[in-house]
Amino acid sequence: MTAETVLSPSADPQPGSAPGRGERHAGPSLSPSRAADFKTCPLLFRFRTIDRLPEQPTPDQVRGTLVHAVLESLFDLPAAERTPAAAAALVAPSWARLLEQEPALAALFAEVVAGPAAPAAPAAPAAPAAPAASAAPAGAEGPASTGAGGLSEGKTEAAGDPVAAAAAPEALPGLEAAAEADRLAAFLAGAGDLLAGYFAVEDPRRLEPAERESLVSTLVDDELLIRGYIDRLDVSPAGDLRVVDYKTGGAPREAFEGRALFQLKFYALVLWRTRGVVPRVLRLLYLKDAEICDYSPDAAELERFERTLVALSQAIERAKQDRDFRPKPSKLCGWCSHQQFCPEFGGTPPPYPEPEHAPEATPVLETRDDAIVLPGPRQS
Repeated sequence: MTAETVLSPSADPQPGSAPGRGERHAGPSLSPSRAADFKTCPLLFRFRTIDRLPEQPTPDQVRGTLVHAVLESLFDLPAAERTPAAAAALVAPSWARLLEQEPALAALFAEVVAGPAAPAAPAAPAAPAAPAASAAPAGAEGPASTGAGGLSEGKTEAAGDPVAAAAAPEALPGLEAAAEADRLAAFLAGAGDLLAGYFAVEDPRRLEPAERESLVSTLVDDELLIRGYIDRLDVSPAGDLRVVDYKTGGAPREAFEGRALFQLKFYALVLWRTRGVVPRVLRLLYLKDAEICDYSPDAAELERFERTLVALSQAIERAKQDRDFRPKPSKLCGWCSHQQFCPEFGGTPPPYPEPEHAPEATPVLETRDDAIVLPGPRQS
């Protein structure tokens, strides 16, 4: 259900209808993530939106996507069944569905067990018999990380030494599978920890969300399309709106806090313009720290925010015309995936795409601070 088609019974329709699903918008558009990118660093915006450079999502981002999916599915259950055990049982099937949508995510847990070739090591004294090797914990190096020197012995010697046998070439597929399974298990356990944080701050048995993973969009200033996905929208019997956003990273400080509130104000503006109602509460649920951050906007603030978005869009259009996207160094540079192309790190940006050679606008993984947005339609 989209904001364009759902209006508060007491609200008058607002000007600036957004295009419906499947319709193309010829003018400028902004999502919270891309708007925040330009504010953070114009060059990052260019890399992601114009050059469309690929980014490998981090395990934390993928875990965030998984937890979002579990929480969405949790509210499909009858209220009395929305328990911690039920949420835990949803983790594995939700992960399987994510892999169906984006099989490449499985590569996050693959790792080459055999390390690069190393100089031959001097013969070591005989070691006492060792117990059968067990899988290394997530992130730990496997036995074969000693390099090719440890793999050059004949099969006869390896057969008499359980450690050498485990490092033998024919054993590598098994080691890889075991290590990958351990990393996946740790990943899924981390999702369980975040779900425990959710239940520490909310009781879903007492909630009936009006919408989940809902696409909201509208036009502002007659041409700028703003849109995004709201994790959850609660509506009280009196018609008050509460926008809820799940955050799977730690509670923000300084620059991160402003980025999170920017996203929620974005959603609040769309809801106000499409429903004529200013949300009563913008709520951030920080699952890792089991914290709640509530913010209450007003109409005057959202009007100022709307002017900010229009000015931001105009700045983006000027940068496109001038092909001038400059880096903006900050503490966030340490998390950037494109340092090799950034002048601040001694890199050179790729040639600016010409219209006839611009990267094809195919769906890509959109990254957020703590999650990714998978291509294709989403439930709403």
